[in-house]
Amino acid sequence: MPPNERLKNPASLELLASSPLPTRHGQFQLCVYGWDDPAAHPALSREHCALVYGEVKGKRAVPVRVHSECLTSEVFGSLKCDCREQLERAQQEIAERGFGVLLYLRQEGRGIGLANKVRAYALQALGADTVEANELLHLPVDARSYDVAAAILRELGVQSVELLTNNPEKIGALRRLGIEIDRRVPVLIPSNPFSASYLEVKRRRMQHELPHASPSANGAASEPPESGRLTTGLTGS
Repeated sequence: MPPNERLKNPASLELLASSPLPTRHGQFQLCVYGWDDPAAHPALSREHCALVYGEVKGKRAVPVRVHSECLTSEVFGSLKCDCREQLERAQQEIAERGFGVLLYLRQEGRGIGLANKVRAYALQALGADTVEANELLHLPVDARSYDVAAAILRELGVQSVELLTNNPEKIGALRRLGIEIDRRVPVLIPSNPFSASYLEVKRRRMQHELPHASPSANGAASEPPESGRLTTGLTGS
């Protein structure tokens, strides 16, 4: 949808349900939001989640993870990516800090949907990397949108965030949407024999800020991340 058409048909956010959710990392408040976006791909869900820990309204430097759904890893235990480990590490970090938000966006396969993601997996089994597979399917490498993430953070009253991510594009995207980001907090997960090439492609071709060498077993980088205001290690790792 062209930008001018999107302005004519803006997306809207609605809180659909909320309940305490006990987890292995502590008790979160699970909020389910409806996101009515005319520009959304029909294969993607219009329901998104926020796991809120502690009090975040009116607070600054709130630890926030903006996480995209990965059924294959988080439910079926796929070893091809680090999504499940990043999700759990973020929950742990937020709980240890005593407050924070984990946004779970229903954007399977970086926004291309589950069936297309599995088609891309089939091409990867034939030798294509994760970027090449999407290109061979004439799909965008990353089709995600973070409008809903920004809308939920505003709805929750978060004033500024510490973004738990290795992806600098998330920083740029959220800032363009008006979210104030104090710094970036890496979420470094050790690779395995099935995910090593995937993580290397994310570092080399998608500009994710990952170390050249695999992280060690405790999640710390085997070489230090670049210094700067937006970079720090996870306190919980």
